[in-house]
Amino acid sequence: MKPIENRPFDDIAVGDTVDLHGRVVSKDAARQFITLDCAAAAPAAARATAGRLRGTSPAGQLATAAGAASGGQAARFQALIAAAAGLPPARAAVVHPCDTLSLKGALEAADKGMIVPVLVGPRGKIEAAAQEAGASLKGIEIIEAPHSHAAAERAVALVREGKAELLMKGKLHTDELMAPAVDPDRGLRTERRMSHVFALDVPHYPKLLFITDAAINIFPDLETKRDIVQNAIDLAQALGIGRPKVALLSAVETVYPKIPSTIEAAALCKMLDRGQITGGVLDGPLAIDNAISREAAAAKGISSEVAGDADILMVPDLEAGNMIAKQLVYLASAQAAGIVLGARVPIVLTSRADGVLARLASTAMARIHAAHHRAPRQ
Repeated sequence: MKPIENRPFDDIAVGDTVDLHGRVVSKDAARQFITLDCAAAAPAAARATAGRLRGTSPAGQLATAAGAASGGQAARFQALIAAAAGLPPARAAVVHPCDTLSLKGALEAADKGMIVPVLVGPRGKIEAAAQEAGASLKGIEIIEAPHSHAAAERAVALVREGKAELLMKGKLHTDELMAPAVDPDRGLRTERRMSHVFALDVPHYPKLLFITDAAINIFPDLETKRDIVQNAIDLAQALGIGRPKVALLSAVETVYPKIPSTIEAAALCKMLDRGQITGGVLDGPLAIDNAISREAAAAKGISSEVAGDADILMVPDLEAGNMIAKQLVYLASAQAAGIVLGARVPIVLTSRADGVLARLASTAMARIHAAHHRAPRQ
C-alpha cells in the first residue's frame, strides 16, 4: 500500500510488526484501486499512526510493496499459468536445454500440463543437466543434436514438419536461435515481421504491462512498427484484453519533425484509422510518464483513452525498450516474461538468467496465443 496522507509514525521503526486496520472509503473500478482510512499500531500502545492508504483491490491482483518484499507478487503471471494449464498441452521443441534453469522450466511447464517437451540438443549434456537438477527424463523425447546451432536448426525443422507447435529457447544466444527461424527459405517467416513482446507484472501498476520491441528489431522502420504493434495487439487479445490500449512512446507528446519517432507515432495512429492496424486503440506520440500516469497526462492537458492507462508501450527502438524493461525489473521489482510473435509458431524467448517463473509465464503466453490463433498466417 502506498501512503497518500498520514500523521507522523512517531517512533515506529523499520522491521517493526504493526497491526493494520482499515475502512474502504472509495474505489476506482477502472484502475482496480481502493482507498482506505487506516490505523496502524505497533505492540507498544503509544506507537501508532493513522492515515489514508491507496492500493489495489483483491480482484486487481496487484502486488503491494509488502507483497513484493515477501515474494507474493506476480499474481497475474500465476493466473496466466493457470489458464494455460487448462488447455490441451502443446508439443514444444526445447532448443539446447543444457543447463538446470532452462531444463527445469521446460519440465515444470510439462508438469503443469502446458506442453509436451521435445528436448533438442546433445543428449549427454541434457542428461547431465537433469542429474544436476535432480529431475527425471523418463518418458521425455530427446532428439540428438551435436551443438546449439544444430539444435536450433533441427527444432525449426520440427516446426516446419508440423511436429512442434511452440519453440522454446534453452541455453544458447538469441541470435543462434533466431538465425534459422528467420531464414528466408527454411525458416518460420510469415508475411508479418517477427517481433518480441515483454509482459511485465509491475508492482503498483494495475494490470499487465506489455513492452515491444525490446529484443529483435533494432531500429524498426514504419512498416516494421506496424507489424510490431499488430503482433502485440494480437497477443493482448489472446490473453483476454478485448481492446488493448497502445501508447506510442517518444520523448515528447507533440509531433516534432526533428524527432522521427513522433512522426511515425502519428502515422501509426492514421494507419489504425485506415484499417492497416486492427483490434486496439492507439495514441501517440506520448512520453512514458503520460502513457502510464493519469496525473501526468492531466497535468499536460492530454485527453486520451490511452494516456494514463496503457496496456502496451510501443518503444521507438530496441535500445529504449530494453532499458525500460530492465529498469522495471531491477528498480521496480517487476517480473518479466517474453515471447516472439510473427513466426509460424510463438517462440518462447527468455534470458539465460531468467528463473523458472519467467519461463513458465512465457510458456503460458505462448500456449494461450497458439490456442487463440490456431491458423497462423503463412
